[in-house]
Amino acid sequence: MKLALHVNSFTWPDGPSAIGPKLIEIARTADEVGFSRLSVMDHVWQIYINGPKEQEMLEAYTALGFLAAQTTKVELLTLVTGVTYRAPGLLAKAVTTLDVLSGGRAWLGIGAAWNEAEADGLGLGYGPTAERFERLEEAIQICLQMWSENTGPYAGEHYTLASTLNAPQPLAEPARPGGRPRIMIGGGGEKKTLRLVAKYADACNLGGGDLGLLAHKLDVLREHCAAEGRDYDSIEKTGLLPLRPDGEGGVGALLDRLRGLHELGFTTVHGAVAGVAAITPLEVLGSEVIPEIATW
Repeated sequence: MKLALHVNSFTWPDGPSAIGPKLIEIARTADEVGFSRLSVMDHVWQIYINGPKEQEMLEAYTALGFLAAQTTKVELLTLVTGVTYRAPGLLAKAVTTLDVLSGGRAWLGIGAAWNEAEADGLGLGYGPTAERFERLEEAIQICLQMWSENTGPYAGEHYTLASTLNAPQPLAEPARPGGRPRIMIGGGGEKKTLRLVAKYADACNLGGGDLGLLAHKLDVLREHCAAEGRDYDSIEKTGLLPLRPDGEGGVGALLDRLRGLHELGFTTVHGAVAGVAAITPLEVLGSEVIPEIATW
């Protein structure tokens, strides 16, 4: 099992002038202590579960490009891109650019978007739920076509591209499906999201809540895989939860929680570390948690 670091807040002491230097410190520490991935949210305002919307928030792909230059090993992604926030052709180009400049470490994390207030606030586009899921499927299809030898047009219900030329192409790593960035679809919606995971994704992200509910979600995914003719085991199961070595029960309680996810079949957990700006939690996790779960 692996741990990934999720940075979901940039409101730190000393204000905006400290964000760049602190991100460098966080990224280099995560790279050194053994985190497998480094992710940021794709939001333009802070989300309510983390703090007031007025708190600092960075644009995701600019931030990931910055993080790529500070690291050498961690894979890089959004958790996850809101499909309506960028035209799919530009999104495929952004992920390709990140992949080439990072030496093949980019993922496409993507979902149907949910924060209508920020989307309307900055004029990013949103739309009804059903339409956003239609756009999500078309966006994935466009990315896959742009990451192939097919440079022809694409015509969908919501997007039309006269040409899907994409040069350079992502780096051709043998371990990656088709030599392209891997695709993670975030969310646990049983009728639409998990069907799209079964049809297109290399990984899902289901959160890290109630283990019984997560087991049910995996059963639903298994059913969609059977319907799509997809090997269920070929899809990586990832979770998202706070990594709190200083919480109730300490490191032992955190390891128990991670072990429960591992027993369900989760192989990577993306975690936000409380107080990450202080770096110390990263060092604790690196010294006590990562070596332990690496043996599972």
